[in-house]
Amino acid sequence: MPLFYEYEKQPMVRSIISIVACTLIGLTLLAAGGGKLADLGQIPGQTEFLDKFIPDFMLTPELAYFVGMVFIPWILPIVEIIIGLLLIIGIWPRFVAILFLPLVLGFMANNSYMIATGVDKYPTCECFGIWEVWFGGLTPTQSIYYDILLLILVIIIIVVHPGPFFSHQFWINRIFPRDKI
Repeated sequence: MPLFYEYEKQPMVRSIISIVACTLIGLTLLAAGGGKLADLGQIPGQTEFLDKFIPDFMLTPELAYFVGMVFIPWILPIVEIIIGLLLIIGIWPRFVAILFLPLVLGFMANNSYMIATGVDKYPTCECFGIWEVWFGGLTPTQSIYYDILLLILVIIIIVVHPGPFFSHQFWINRIFPRDKI
């Protein structure tokens, strides 16, 4: 295998499928992360399930404060925005998709908990922050279907994206040729 991968030798269909999947996930993450950040650190109502997943000996008041007041309202939306931007730009899509896997599995666990607890207790998912006020929210059932779609798109990126593991989208080579970098 040559040191630099030749994108022109790969079928264009794989590149287009990868770009579409990256764009769909990226736009979703930008909307979700931006909506949560625009809500100025509001804590989603479905965070009470964490005590069922974190063992009692680990759930100290400091950890509960960090997870509830720092990680979920601030760090998680920023991570969503960064992953979304990287996927839209096309930098290392396979690697970024693998980084997104635990996040989408966490979303699925959260929505599964909401469905198991009862739709009356959690009528909306609160996945998109302030955007849900303007455009309406998703029910937990709709959210789990959307999470399954995101999981399928992540698997498509991992399997279909042409090139080596740490490759980027082919159009970046046209903007920044390797001999000029």
